[in-house]
Amino acid sequence: MIIPVRCFTCGKPVAQDWEEYVERTGKGESPKAVLDSLGYGRYCCRRMFLTHSEIIDEAPMN
Repeated sequence: MIIPVRCFTCGKPVAQDWEEYVERTGKGESPKAVLDSLGYGRYCCRRMFLTHSEIIDEAPMN
């Protein structure tokens, strides 16, 4: 599943920062610091990043 384009609650666009978030947290940077630097202060938008999981690789392909 790909990350939704907008926050479900407030409608702010979030998908454009997903790759940077994954890259920076993968290098060991704190998710809090990354989200702060990207300008996501609302907890509803932060939820979109923190709770998203990529399941496309787990889907069976026939």
